Amino acid sequence: MKLKISASLNYRLPDPVDLMLQIEAADGGGQRVIEAALDLGQPAQLARVPAASGVCEPVWLRAEGVLDAVYHARVAVDRPDVGLAALAAVPLHRLPAEAVPYLNESRYCPSNKFHAFVERRFGELEGGVKVQRMRDWIESRFTYVAGSSDAETGALDSFVERRGVCRDYAHVMIALARAARIPARMASVYALGVDPQDFHAVAEVYLAGDWHMVDATGMTRPSESVRICVGRDAADIAFLTAYSAIEFVSQSVEVARAEGR
Repeated sequence: MKLKISASLNYRLPDPVDLMLQIEAADGGGQRVIEAALDLGQPAQLARVPAASGVCEPVWLRAEGVLDAVYHARVAVDRPDVGLAALAAVPLHRLPAEAVPYLNESRYCPSNKFHAFVERRFGELEGGVKVQRMRDWIESRFTYVAGSSDAETGALDSFVERRGVCRDYAHVMIALARAARIPARMASVYALGVDPQDFHAVAEVYLAGDWHMVDATGMTRPSESVRICVGRDAADIAFLTAYSAIEFVSQSVEVARAEGR
């Protein structure tokens, strides 16, 4: 599967501001960047610093006046749609170092608040079967409502309200998995099936020795998704983080099947 990706961001910058941009497709981990181009205009300063996860390379900018970022890429995806139910949990004492931090609660995923619920509702299940049931439970009981959450909304808020957008579904999925002692992290992706098309957030769980995408919204499939970056929750994977006030002008994302080699 080859996907063609286009993304553009336009913001006004009333004052000089430091920005972190994470919109480039990662290379590796079930996908290969065939070609890519990122146009950022002429920022005052630009630097790349590899993320702690090693999955992506955020771009740091110092800019003023306007941010006009345009990204184009073609990416080959070789990631199968694995049935979660067939995947076994990894015993805690055998987890690799990279997975261990994702057992713990984080800003938007207070997994310690979900232990009793997970035990009561899914306690008799194990491994991938448990993850699949939790994913199905979220999709069947939550309503996707654009604008129903904001930057302060966490998994506990979404769990109580039973509604949200992709990041809220992912936060709840992550919190439930961690409460079940299964490492879980958040990934930003470009994917077919997202409606309306935008930067999309999914969960990833560590089962059977590898990370596997889980989209509780039901909109996307791993084989049709391009990972951008990963982190503990939305605070780590934001496509744009500004360290001063900025003004939104426009934003667009397009994802389509690509033809040719």
